[in-house]
Amino acid sequence: MTSEPMQEVEKFILGRNPELDHITRDLDLIDSRAINSLAFVEFIFLLEELTQEMIDPEEVDLDDFRTLDALEARFFKKESA
Repeated sequence: MTSEPMQEVEKFILGRNPELDHITRDLDLIDSRAINSLAFVEFIFLLEELTQEMIDPEEVDLDDFRTLDALEARFFKKESA
């Protein structure tokens, strides 16, 4: 089951990629350009809104943004820990 924040993440990505009809959990969002440099800042703002926390660029790695699984593990799993 996909959490509500992850549904918002998927909605954001699909909304900017009309050629995609779905996103697999292991799709490399960077290499596939599903999240490109133009949308990245807006995507960071979305993640901050969903987590209610500021994202410090010094504390994240590009790999944190590669897949839906990586995003969920980095930004949303700590809530249940």
